[in-house]
Amino acid sequence: MRVLLQRVSRAEVRVGDRVTGAIRSGFVLLVGFTHADSDAQSAWMAEKLAGLRLFADAEGKMNLALDEVGGAVLVVSQFTLYGDAQKGRRPSFIDAARPEQAVPLYERFVALLRERGLHVETGEFGAMMDVELVNDGPVTLWLER
Repeated sequence: MRVLLQRVSRAEVRVGDRVTGAIRSGFVLLVGFTHADSDAQSAWMAEKLAGLRLFADAEGKMNLALDEVGGAVLVVSQFTLYGDAQKGRRPSFIDAARPEQAVPLYERFVALLRERGLHVETGEFGAMMDVELVNDGPVTLWLER
């Protein structure tokens, strides 16, 4: 499981003219799954993300988690996180989980984040999505499990 996390002051995802998810302060998570992933990776990742202290405290140190700042999460499926462009000019996506495996993993991951008390919005799995975000400082992390 791979997650690209971006701390944002606002973000939304659209499918066509329809907004499928929007948040104010929080994290945009681009999430990809591979063949070997299971609920164990999703549970670990949800716990890790819920507890990450990436927001400034009164002294300006990154010391506060999402729940402490009233933040939310926008989760967007992104199979291209498993793109391999080492050979040739066209990436291979052979390591990305097929939709029949990835959809349940994605849905379980979203449920696990919600079980931890987080407000979660989502994109639409498999759709052509437009994601618009405003960075909250240059805070971007790559997490993998």
